[in-house]
Amino acid sequence: MHVVATAGHVDHGKSTLVRALTGMEPDRWAEERRRGMTIDLGFAWTTLPSGATVAFVDVPGHERFVPNMLAGVGPVPAAMIVVAADEGWMPQSAEHLAALAALDVRHGLLVVTRSDLADPSAAITEARAEIAKTSLGAVPAVAVSGATGAGLDDLRLEMDALLEALPAPQREAPVRLWIDRAFTVKGAGTVVTGTLGAGRIKIGDELRLGDRTVRVRGLQSMGAAETEVAAVARIAVNLRGVEKDAVSRGDALLSPGHFRDTDLIDVRVHGDAATDLPAAITLHVGSAAVPVRVRPLGADTARLRLARPLPLRIGDRALLRDPGKHHVAGGVTVLDVVPPGLGRRGAAAARAADLSRMDGVPDLAAEVARRRLIRAGDLAAMGVPLSSPPTVPGWFVAPDLWSDLSDRVESEVASYQKQNPLEPGMPVDALRHRLKLPDRALVEALIRPPLSLRNGRVAAGDKSDMSELAGLIDQAFSGLAPFAAPEANDLTALGLGPRQLAAAVRIGLLIQLAPQVVLRAGALDEAGTVLSKVSTPFTLSEARRALGTTRRVAVPLLELLDRRGITQRHADDRRTVT
Repeated sequence: MHVVATAGHVDHGKSTLVRALTGMEPDRWAEERRRGMTIDLGFAWTTLPSGATVAFVDVPGHERFVPNMLAGVGPVPAAMIVVAADEGWMPQSAEHLAALAALDVRHGLLVVTRSDLADPSAAITEARAEIAKTSLGAVPAVAVSGATGAGLDDLRLEMDALLEALPAPQREAPVRLWIDRAFTVKGAGTVVTGTLGAGRIKIGDELRLGDRTVRVRGLQSMGAAETEVAAVARIAVNLRGVEKDAVSRGDALLSPGHFRDTDLIDVRVHGDAATDLPAAITLHVGSAAVPVRVRPLGADTARLRLARPLPLRIGDRALLRDPGKHHVAGGVTVLDVVPPGLGRRGAAAARAADLSRMDGVPDLAAEVARRRLIRAGDLAAMGVPLSSPPTVPGWFVAPDLWSDLSDRVESEVASYQKQNPLEPGMPVDALRHRLKLPDRALVEALIRPPLSLRNGRVAAGDKSDMSELAGLIDQAFSGLAPFAAPEANDLTALGLGPRQLAAAVRIGLLIQLAPQVVLRAGALDEAGTVLSKVSTPFTLSEARRALGTTRRVAVPLLELLDRRGITQRHADDRRTVT
């Protein structure tokens, strides 16, 4: 399917033309049919001579309903501009054309209606000249009469040619369905409609709607139930468990994790000079219309503060309109959806210079260079294609920053170890804070020889073996029996106080039984071997004699053996080796 929007002055025959092409009534409301004018959006479809299907979004032409018109045109890639032969180019023709140009619509077709009432040539000449000044350029023109049917066959052929020139739809892209209608169907619940410009939706999909997750209960396209619909298409989506009051025009159904809501954007303005924009204006994007506050930054760049967040991406096109003056101020290209603050002196001028170099085309290398350190998921949500692998899984880092961090790691670890010689290395989290990194994974990826990571600590070279401390421990145990513990005074005399002993325990040189009671590493296994040769069950005294040690050591040693499951203590305080 292809989707085309109508555009043109009120009462120039847009709905009559759609009705003649499709045999369907695009005006949905009795009030519209009574007044003979389109007030809200209408939809109809037909099959062209090529076999292609085209759906029309019939928009209102009256200036009071321009916001409704923009809601229909926003997501649509092509337009059919309608001008009446007997009236020619009119004010709403100009405003609708300005809107199409602001949204950068590049595919269109001029249709001059009521050619049975007047010679269409003058209207064609004037309208084509106006259209040629915009992004639509030179467009084909067809003169028709909805009343007599004259020219409709030619129009169908031109419509086929228009659709053939449209870019291929991005059917594997994330879904962002701007909602233009929401209503309730008895027995089904809430249904929303919109133009699916990219991606695909199928029954059972989970999509994001505002801050909640919703599930697709049913789908329709062109009045038929579907299990899956791919772009481009007019689509109706039945949502499970959603109240109608919870959704309205301007909301969007989104693929989870692929979009972020933002209420602050930097944009390039196409149209009025940024400095000439009013401080308050309305932003139209998709089917949404949101008041914004404008802060000019450069001649054609500005910062917009939105009254409510929208799911915008870099490169999105939108439109600024002053509703009080009925004036389309121009289009905007979104340059940044997470702009930096402007609190420092000179920040606005510096930002204007940065924006002058941006083109609104999302580029991975440029965004990483600009943001320095950013999650891959955040870049994807901004609309940046992840065309190369991340620096670290889940993270992109600017190459020069990564190089600088790599150089700093070794010096930071060396500095820490110099200040804390008894510790077996620098804790990873301490290193993360020193480097001002948000994730341990980034720190761990920076650790390369001669650095090593062990037990959550980073050490350089052979520093982690603490050879000086090991030498002092050898002195302390020199001449002692295997299960004899040095006296506290002797340890202190050697310089082995509580901090030194704790460091030795951390790196596995000692086993701590009690304050100031330590044995060499390996004593537990050796004790288990000795006690396994004692008649069981054995008493504390029997164990003490077998180990050749004192009660000061035997009591905490046996308790530790119990906790480690090497021995089992019975109710009578006897033990067996397990």
